[in-house]
Amino acid sequence: MEKSAIIGRAKEYIAREQDEGFRKEAESLLAQEDWKELEDRFYRNLEFGTGGLRGVIGGGYNRMNTLVVKSATQGLAAYVRKAFPDKAQAGTLKAVIAYDSRHYSACFAEAAALILAANGIAAYLFSALRPTPELSYAVRQLGCDTGIVITASHNPPRYNGYKAYWNDGSQVIAPHDQGIIDEVNAVTDIKEITRLEATARGLLEIIDRRIDEPYQAMVRSRLFHPDLIKAKAGEVKIVYTPLHGTGAMHVEAVLGSLGLKVITVPEQREGNGDFPTVSFPNPEEAAALEMAVNLGKETGADVVMATDPDADRLGIAVPAAGNTGEFTLLTGNQLGTLLADYIFLSLKESGKMPSKPAMVNSIVTTGMQKRVAASYGAECFECLTGFKWIADIWRRCETDGKGYTVVYGTEESYGYLVEPEVRDKDGVSAAAMTAEMTLYWRSKGKSLLTRLEELYKENGYWQELGISKYFQGPQGPAVMKGIMDEYRKNPPKTLGGIEVEKIRDILESVWKYPGNLGKPGRTEPVDLPKSDVLQFYLADGTVVSARPSGTEPKIKFYASCCAGVGSGGLEAAKAETARKLEAIKKEIRSVIGE
Repeated sequence: MEKSAIIGRAKEYIAREQDEGFRKEAESLLAQEDWKELEDRFYRNLEFGTGGLRGVIGGGYNRMNTLVVKSATQGLAAYVRKAFPDKAQAGTLKAVIAYDSRHYSACFAEAAALILAANGIAAYLFSALRPTPELSYAVRQLGCDTGIVITASHNPPRYNGYKAYWNDGSQVIAPHDQGIIDEVNAVTDIKEITRLEATARGLLEIIDRRIDEPYQAMVRSRLFHPDLIKAKAGEVKIVYTPLHGTGAMHVEAVLGSLGLKVITVPEQREGNGDFPTVSFPNPEEAAALEMAVNLGKETGADVVMATDPDADRLGIAVPAAGNTGEFTLLTGNQLGTLLADYIFLSLKESGKMPSKPAMVNSIVTTGMQKRVAASYGAECFECLTGFKWIADIWRRCETDGKGYTVVYGTEESYGYLVEPEVRDKDGVSAAAMTAEMTLYWRSKGKSLLTRLEELYKENGYWQELGISKYFQGPQGPAVMKGIMDEYRKNPPKTLGGIEVEKIRDILESVWKYPGNLGKPGRTEPVDLPKSDVLQFYLADGTVVSARPSGTEPKIKFYASCCAGVGSGGLEAAKAETARKLEAIKKEIRSVIGE
């Protein structure tokens, strides 16, 4: 973009931004003539995508700030009013807003609430940080038409974000996602109102306990063995960390009310947008759990748990085999599989298994879960990456007349949903279910690792691989598009030395069969919403997937590999999958320049 255009956009932003701190940032950059930074902040508007907004906090149109949040909310309000014209006419539209511990989260949440109020939409607001799953629950509990949560999940401290929810409690999908995007892009004027006026007109209400207590009661009600917990709770010791986020209130309250021993890492208990004790507040990273694991070693914990800043993800570590004193961090695929097994088993043992049980997972989640579900006579539906798609299938199963009852949803990135009252991943309820599951297997003389090994022997040994490559700056999107275009134009005939049998191109909605396998030109339709995802199905059953992230400037690669557990046992199966995945990893990294 020309320098003159950048200057013009910067001056326009400065004139419109009411927050003094963000406004002065832009003014200072202009005064210093920092063209590189100015270009990054003003070469585009921060895109309101299908998942909402996410970006670096700061002044500028390509940053997270009050003006960008207000503009997004004005667009959301306009769309909601058009989607529900009778309610808009009657003045009965409602929304709920929650926020996490990140910098400016409270400020952004109040700004969004007041924009909604100015547009005649009653806004329910929490007075302090609350988890994302509680926001989803609140949308349904209060009968709201939309919801907003201010969070950047597990991103670094300089990020914040904005996620929009629909009236079923899930993040928006088609047609609402594009409809909201169109309205956001069309915003020219922003309606505003003061907090005092919004409160006086009954358009702003603080909810807190109105939702907190029912939410906790709901989480407890979804457990399978309350009598076992009551009798044996003292036998399991839990170390927990909210990683400076929102989880402590509910995790401590729910587990504590059950009589379970919970030791929270004191240095990480309180919300803090700097996340001072971790490089990334991400329970997928072993480093994020280091303090909790060390405390677990000191206290002899049976399980270590961590939720991310908005408490929708859960990571756990358990004592390693052999009484070594060390802990093993389970992957999202492993914990997801254990929970699937435990939920189906508990339903079966209690005589509450639905006639047509089902679970949902994403297309990049381990194939092991499909086998576990099948062992209980259950269906495993697959969907695109993102919990809004899991919620979509859950919702459709409730209304399509086919008789399936979804009892569980999960994806590999440490997301789990064990209750129908929430329509997003829920780290709080997953923590409670994991605690009960740990106690259940303890009562059978087993650890979670022991049960996992049993499942491997029954369903094959599965191992997964994930690689992410960031492409920052104005050229980033073009570089990512080039990589995906090249894969489509010249798809690999082998990956890691294994033949590619077929390719699922979800953007083009077709299955493709490479010519070297004797099926040139053959295609079949793909029954999934269009998304920029390529999946390579290899001759040995391995699946390799590539997709640009919808919220960050990066491409993510996944590989899921299986080996049968034969006479060589688990160790031989592990060695076989490790060898295959290492070869695939080397090949992917050569493509992305690592």
